[in-house]
Amino acid sequence: MADANERTTYSRVVDETLSPNSLKVLQKRYLRKGDDGQPVERPSDMFIRVAENIASADARYGADETTVTETAEDFYDLMTSLDFLPNSPTLMNAGRELQQLSACFVLPVADSMESIFGAVRDTALIHKSGGGTGFSFSRLRPAGDAVRSTQGVSSGPVSFMRVFNQATEAVKQGGTRRGANMGVLRVDHPDILSFIKCKAEGDFSNFNISVALTEKFMEAVRNGTSYELINPRDGSVAGSLDAREVYELIVEMAWATGDPGIIFIDRMNRDNPTPQLGEIESTNPCGEQPLLPYEACNLGSVNLSRFVLQREDGPAVDWDRLADVVHRSVHFLDDVIDMNEYPLPNIAELARGNRKIGLGVMGWADMLIKLGIAYDSEEAVSLGEKVMGFIEAEARAASARLAEERGTFPNFAGSIYDTPEGVRLRNATVTTVAPTGTLSIIANVSSGIEPLFAVSYVRTVMDNDRLIEANPLFEDLAVKRGFYSRELMSLIAEHGSVQGMDEVPEDVRRMFVTAHDISPLWHVRMQAAFQKYTDNAVSKTVNFAHDTTPEDVREVYDLAYELGVKGVTIYRDGSKENQVLSTGKTARAGEAPSPAKPGEIEPRPRPSVTIGRTEKIQTGCGNLYVTINSDEYGLCEVFTQMGKSGGCASSQSEALSRMVSMSLRAGVDPDAIIKQLRGIRCPSPAWAQGGKVLSCADAVGIALEHYLEWMKTGEASFGVTKHGDALDNLSGQCPECGGAVEHESGCMVCRACGYSKCA
Repeated sequence: MADANERTTYSRVVDETLSPNSLKVLQKRYLRKGDDGQPVERPSDMFIRVAENIASADARYGADETTVTETAEDFYDLMTSLDFLPNSPTLMNAGRELQQLSACFVLPVADSMESIFGAVRDTALIHKSGGGTGFSFSRLRPAGDAVRSTQGVSSGPVSFMRVFNQATEAVKQGGTRRGANMGVLRVDHPDILSFIKCKAEGDFSNFNISVALTEKFMEAVRNGTSYELINPRDGSVAGSLDAREVYELIVEMAWATGDPGIIFIDRMNRDNPTPQLGEIESTNPCGEQPLLPYEACNLGSVNLSRFVLQREDGPAVDWDRLADVVHRSVHFLDDVIDMNEYPLPNIAELARGNRKIGLGVMGWADMLIKLGIAYDSEEAVSLGEKVMGFIEAEARAASARLAEERGTFPNFAGSIYDTPEGVRLRNATVTTVAPTGTLSIIANVSSGIEPLFAVSYVRTVMDNDRLIEANPLFEDLAVKRGFYSRELMSLIAEHGSVQGMDEVPEDVRRMFVTAHDISPLWHVRMQAAFQKYTDNAVSKTVNFAHDTTPEDVREVYDLAYELGVKGVTIYRDGSKENQVLSTGKTARAGEAPSPAKPGEIEPRPRPSVTIGRTEKIQTGCGNLYVTINSDEYGLCEVFTQMGKSGGCASSQSEALSRMVSMSLRAGVDPDAIIKQLRGIRCPSPAWAQGGKVLSCADAVGIALEHYLEWMKTGEASFGVTKHGDALDNLSGQCPECGGAVEHESGCMVCRACGYSKCA
């Protein structure tokens, strides 16, 4: 690369031009750290580390030292310009000891104890290396089926999923977060009804789940007929179900909990480039990467906001520069395959045999805004097709050129390209549209092909300071057009959207639509536009308002099937007052009562005898057992015990119980305690008895509500009731900074600090 002086000058420019939020995320999650936990490299050093490491792969194909250096400089420019970024593991691990550069893997789970627990072991190794895992449990025999070797019966796929979930709970990725899993079950498996309901009825906090829908099933739904269930043990017919009833259950559970998603498994296999190696059974945790068992994929994204020309006759897409960046990005991703240290030999063999890459996009919403095009418009859908079609064509051209220089992927013989008229490619697939949560924060653009999350929002920080943060494109336009004011930004932040605001010009309102302004059907149409020219699949969350109906969800599923998408993830949203990232009106606090003087209140002693009850509440951490007791003066103590599944630290649960107990014996109104506890969020909310349990603290608040009702009526009430608007906020809370998380394709991302549940 350039000499030290030139590099230092250029590096300083790069470091200083990144946004403050980009720098914060890089420092927290990507930069190499010393023994004291502090970064020992700057962002520019990270990009140098990655560029030099990935470019060194060219030496394997005959490139001399000078050429490798030139390639490293080109890769450095590619990333530091923010035209392109590889997936997070590549940025984190390239040039370091781990050297595991892939984000997504699929593992096989065959119908034997050896395979099941071998997959558990392999999952732990992958999660330890920073990757996410997908599985199909469709090969496992159903619950209650005979097991000849032990003269017993099978516990079924859902039971074994718990084993994977608990293993994931125990293994933290890089010591910082737990891994993410995708569980898939075919709709014709005998245990499909239990699978559809498992997220609502059990602890699967480390899983996204999807039902693999077949063409036969969808045809039965259309015709209103039943369909057969197949026992995977021997292929025998194990019964039948009404297709529409099963479809309605999927819709209802997705509406209620966000799970299961759906994937159209036959459609995925029609596009399987290497059918001679087997069938695609599952995807990665975010649903956008269909993979064979033991396969991995290396992903990266082009930043579309960087490819808009400002011309005298108006803005236009810079097609020439986009083509150049696509070719360089394909070169980069192909090199990643050679430099990757895969966590398992089987994965290394198949990944290098198929050489799949997935080049996608981010900043799509920003590109549309710069072009003056509304997201929910025919023009935007048409342009989406054109842009992705162009990227697909150029990526294949780049792969074909690499095949001439380096040879086709080793498993080319027998692939769908192995025909007289077929194109010779270096990579079995070249395009994927993945979620780009933390990458888009680094690039300071919108995520993937998602619309804006909010035009402006309030972030509550320490000491209850309220900071107004606005989309930079909107803020710049407001200043140029003369309608900017701090008062307006604050007003927009109260709503998150500019729709219905006369202070904002109508044409600006039309351009700056957010995820919740847009009809769910436009979300699906945009996903379908990009899917038309994507080898793998497209990550997209279809956002719904909190008051939407299951019928609305079904309409989206029907349209998704009709338009040819490969899978659908939906999320029904809500809002909560006083949340850290607020896009709804926040409550105004009234005057606080005068505080008691120190030493004025003393909790009464615990009595020798109490009466009460214990309630089991399902939380995202597992079953929480809450015991509440009373004495002659009223409620006096709370105990909590987590079930075998683990969850929140026992010290935290004990501390919460002690503080609540002390408050009760000090005479604090139980309703005031409930108000403080209800609505507290954690990253893994759960549904139980028809309601949402947002956290263990929320569960204690629920139990207190039920106990008070029980005392009044003498009858237990075990349903989750709504207290104020505690159930309105369905987004969950970032476990690291307290910010609200956005949901994209089954993944949770905090744009405040870069936390992501998925790799």
